[in-house]
Amino acid sequence: MANTSIDFNDYTCSDVGLLLPAINEYTWSLGARAFLYLLGMLWCFLAVAIVADTFMCGIERITSKTRFIELADPNTKTTTKVEVKVWNDTVANLSLLAFGTSAPEILLSVIEITGKGFKAGELGPGTIVGSAAFNLLVITAVCIVSIPPGEIRRINNMRVFGVTTFSSMFAYIWLIIVLMVISPGEVELWEAIFTFCLFPVLILSAFLADKSYCCVRKNKTSSEVEIGLDLDSVSQMKPGITGSADIIEVAREVEKDHSLSEDAAAKIVSAKMAANQHHSSLWYRVNATRLLTGGHKLVPNVSKTMKEHRQIIYAIYEHVQPVDGSGRHGPEELEKLSDGGKKAVIEFTASSCAVLESEGSVRIGIRRFGNTFSEVTVSVETIDGSAEAGNDYKPIKEKLTFKPKETLKEIFIEIIDDDVWEPDEFFFVKLFLEDGQDSTASLGKVSINQVTIVNDDDPGKFEFSKPSYIIKESSDKVLLTINRVNGADGEVCVSWKTKDLSAKNGVEYMGGDGKIRFKHGETSKVLPIQINKMMASEHEPNFQVELSGPTGGAEIGKIAKTIVTIINDEEFNNMVSRIANKTKKNLDGLRLDTSSWAEQFHDAFNVNGGDAENTTVLDYIMHFMTFFWKVVFAFIPPPSIGGGWLTFFLSLAMIGFLTAIISDLASIFGCLIGLSNTITAITLVALGTSMPDTFASKQAAINEIYADSSVGNINGSNSVNVFLGMGLPWLIATIYWKFKGQKFLVPKGSLGFSVVLYTACAVMALVILMLRRYLSVFGKAELGGPKVPKIISAVAVFFLWVFYIVLSSLQAQNIIDVGF
Repeated sequence: MANTSIDFNDYTCSDVGLLLPAINEYTWSLGARAFLYLLGMLWCFLAVAIVADTFMCGIERITSKTRFIELADPNTKTTTKVEVKVWNDTVANLSLLAFGTSAPEILLSVIEITGKGFKAGELGPGTIVGSAAFNLLVITAVCIVSIPPGEIRRINNMRVFGVTTFSSMFAYIWLIIVLMVISPGEVELWEAIFTFCLFPVLILSAFLADKSYCCVRKNKTSSEVEIGLDLDSVSQMKPGITGSADIIEVAREVEKDHSLSEDAAAKIVSAKMAANQHHSSLWYRVNATRLLTGGHKLVPNVSKTMKEHRQIIYAIYEHVQPVDGSGRHGPEELEKLSDGGKKAVIEFTASSCAVLESEGSVRIGIRRFGNTFSEVTVSVETIDGSAEAGNDYKPIKEKLTFKPKETLKEIFIEIIDDDVWEPDEFFFVKLFLEDGQDSTASLGKVSINQVTIVNDDDPGKFEFSKPSYIIKESSDKVLLTINRVNGADGEVCVSWKTKDLSAKNGVEYMGGDGKIRFKHGETSKVLPIQINKMMASEHEPNFQVELSGPTGGAEIGKIAKTIVTIINDEEFNNMVSRIANKTKKNLDGLRLDTSSWAEQFHDAFNVNGGDAENTTVLDYIMHFMTFFWKVVFAFIPPPSIGGGWLTFFLSLAMIGFLTAIISDLASIFGCLIGLSNTITAITLVALGTSMPDTFASKQAAINEIYADSSVGNINGSNSVNVFLGMGLPWLIATIYWKFKGQKFLVPKGSLGFSVVLYTACAVMALVILMLRRYLSVFGKAELGGPKVPKIISAVAVFFLWVFYIVLSSLQAQNIIDVGF
């Protein structure tokens, strides 16, 4: 117990550390020494986080090992090979993965007890309990409030959560019984053995719960789910396989708009695929560490690319509406028409329009783009077609002047109505430039507009706009235009139906049948038929669409059938292949582990793994601060060597060495400022070891659809902390003292009070979580829900941690006496 009346001028804390101080610094000022030890402790926390990244990559390689099993189909009497995981997910989470997240705390406890001659210390056990409190109370509060508005996250596997929760509560109640009831102030050998053996019991119990051996059998367990490979090769891509549809969809966008490059498209696809995958808590822990230290991110940042893409689109197509099959002017065409933006370009807003004879007039739009800052005059004149000026419409010949910044004009042409039936007629409206304006203006591609006068005295006839359509396989749909000609009177409908020719419904296209309704006066409708997302085929499939069954006295016109042919698009397929290859390369770069030493050193020497485009100032700062550690840990063999086990053990050795340094730094720092090891452990050390878990859990809470990866694993980790972090050093010490013929003494004081206080706070926090799950006021979910109840419950859980820290610190400093 630290003495709060220390004379800092005499006491130099020279006998506190195991390895430190390494130099004679006792002549320095205490303030400078305390600051340097604090700085060194924070720097070593970053080092532990970085080497834990490598450590967990080794664990991921070990636990992701797969094997093939044969499944027999009793109906077809055939067998199918299925790739499954060797490790059960629950067993992996509670064994290697839990050990990975808790390794610093566990090793700290082991190193402290062995370094002090197998005598009980305060720093290790205090860190175990302090980390448990931080994990359950602070991380849970952060996850509750981090869920986006209107969303919730529920724990999915309540059986496993129930087992780990019971185990966690039992672990700390067992500590109370050992420290205060069975053998106060002493840990016996059987108690140490029992504590340590609770770890495999926990794993077995969680495994049985996951397998549902104790209750109703589920269809599949986590270890029995088949493994799907997202993107093996372009040749294997079929509709429905994850990744291929996204690539084809983005490739179609690239084909429409050349301002989006193939590299950017590949980044978009890989980011979408990476973000939409389910990730383990280990993945989030590694990604959080890399975000903190400026390392190689596991999800590519495409926000800059997308922002630039949108800016380009809006800059080019401002004030420009669709005018052709591509939907808009291309950048090259706009540049040419406006002479680099120097000329004003004037055209109709559409190349054709239709008007009912009874409507009285037709409105036609004229727009200007390019140079909009000067005044431009354009002439408009009508020209006869089958409709005659004076009999069917009133001709116009006039001038329109666009004032500066004016971009849209309208003209109205009067239509003459009569009671005589006659077929649909048309006339033209044409634009002319005034003489001498060639240097300041030009006409766009839509300088002539065809106006069709629809006779509305009869219901009309239905027909397709053309007898055949040719569509590229890269298109997502074909738009079939159904026209209503020679009349538009009344509300009528017509039936349509697809018929397979060489194309198969459901394979190359999505056909069917239905009805299209035309309101009074409507003369045209579009029937969309979906073209399936498919790669190149050996033939050019086609299918037929037929009109039939008109109602309301309407008839079928001349073009009652149309044939749609889907042609090969070799250029598009080559582009899809290139984007797929680049996407696969991007995904390879997002692997959790590295495949070679060269790759490890490349990531260590380069901020953000070499992705300078998406690197922030904070990334550079953190990379500079952790550069030494990154280079040192790059010497650890990559997980590809030895199946991950070599990485596992060497990383563990590194964590052990750093933990010993942190133990000394924390002890000496606490000594210098007059704090006991208990306070230092439950605050600074616990916070430092748990900070990466906080960021990881927050990301998991936001990105996952369930709460298992964020708060569902906390109780399991806390249980492992006790069973290994307390059980293992107790077992070592009790065996040592057993051979010595002496007892292993463990002062109950601050540790006992801290455990009791944490247990009480943990019960209240778990009650809050259960209330949130079953009460509608909280949205019936552990995380998220309505804003006000979400904030209230998060603050309540966080306050429990503050309450725990304050009371534990006051008791450790002997300010309050609770009789322990």
